[in-house]
Amino acid sequence: MLSKEVVVQNQVGLHARPATFFIQKCNEFKSSVWVEKNDRRVNAKSLLGVLSLGISKGSKITVITDGVDEEEALEALAGLIGTGMEEE
Repeated sequence: MLSKEVVVQNQVGLHARPATFFIQKCNEFKSSVWVEKNDRRVNAKSLLGVLSLGISKGSKITVITDGVDEEEALEALAGLIGTGMEEE
């Protein structure tokens, strides 16, 4: 199990469209993925779970991965959040 604290850079945080984009990225990995904010942990592959955290720009969250591709998943997801989720 690995974890990394990240500051959300996206203008609107993890709401609606950015949250959906983040969840789609999470689902590319076999590992379990969680997001933690203020001692609340939710499944990062669940839209309702992620939205329930109310993550806004500047929020510090912890991304936690556990599984066969946990290192790759953690780097990809933490990088995505830390760069503001610019879609190409």
